[in-house]
Amino acid sequence: MEYRLNKEKLLEELTVWNGMLKRRVRLIACGGTALTLLGIKPSTKDIDLIVPEPREHDYLTKLLKDLGYKPVTGAGLSRDGIFIFDLFRGNYVHTTELIDPVLDEGNNIPAKEFSYLYLGILNYYDILISKLFWSTGVDVDDCLLLFKAKHGEIDADKFIGRFHETASFDVAERSLLKNLEYFLAVLKKEGLYRERK
Repeated sequence: MEYRLNKEKLLEELTVWNGMLKRRVRLIACGGTALTLLGIKPSTKDIDLIVPEPREHDYLTKLLKDLGYKPVTGAGLSRDGIFIFDLFRGNYVHTTELIDPVLDEGNNIPAKEFSYLYLGILNYYDILISKLFWSTGVDVDDCLLLFKAKHGEIDADKFIGRFHETASFDVAERSLLKNLEYFLAVLKKEGLYRERK
């Protein structure tokens, strides 16, 4: 049986974290977690959170380890062995460096303000880019869900330009651009994108 975390359960867990904190920590949800908080997906298997400020990241990870969370993956911690909280340090999602600071205005959508904890959601463009950099089948499906749900709010040309700029800083730029080509073909097939002549 696969365990998944919905929005309410995630906020419950973060309420517990907030109760243990003694200073401010800002989290930005990315990946499937962002889509769950946006109401686009009902639940998520792993919890993906960016902790943009290195000091806040160090403080939070130490606190969670003191609460019994154990390292299980590169950036992941788990207390029960079921749910993995991936805490990405700095302006990164996995190994993808985002071009604009995620804490800057307009680069995240406020989701919940606790007494010490701030929870934001990564902007749509960077959700799409960071998922398409991995480009598994689930990532492409998630990007399509986001594009369908927020089609009127996503400027395709801006997305393409931002993708190219982000990819230009990566050693695998050529293969990343192929991921973009594939996704644009999917969008065309769905009638969600038309190339400008």
